[in-house]
Amino acid sequence: MNGFRERMTRFMYGRYGNDQLSRFYLGLALGCFVVYVFTRLNLVYLAGLALLVYGTYRSFSRDITKMSAQNQKYLTWRYQKAVKFQNAKKHWAQRKEYCFFKCPKCRQKVRVPRGRGRIAITCPKCSAEFVKKS
Repeated sequence: MNGFRERMTRFMYGRYGNDQLSRFYLGLALGCFVVYVFTRLNLVYLAGLALLVYGTYRSFSRDITKMSAQNQKYLTWRYQKAVKFQNAKKHWAQRKEYCFFKCPKCRQKVRVPRGRGRIAITCPKCSAEFVKKS
């Protein structure tokens, strides 16, 4: 067993290896194959096969800078989606106590208490005033 591990370590030396984007592609490929089992759509099978091949290619690639840049873009995108989801979750939890408005000038989100009638709202970012009904 140690001989195999040593040969594999030597083979992977100088290669990029497995990262989050490669795992994402391999997970999508697995999902495509599961969908193919139920639908028998050849297009889904081919998409899963292409994702599997590309995910494996990324793992064995020697172009480390390119693969690292792609992974960083993916991680940034994933982080932005997670932040949006967390903000939506917070807004949903606060929907009974507060109203949320966007400033017409700078698009900053402003939170105001519900049930105050028509109020003048001052944006904390650009100090613009606008009137809304809470």
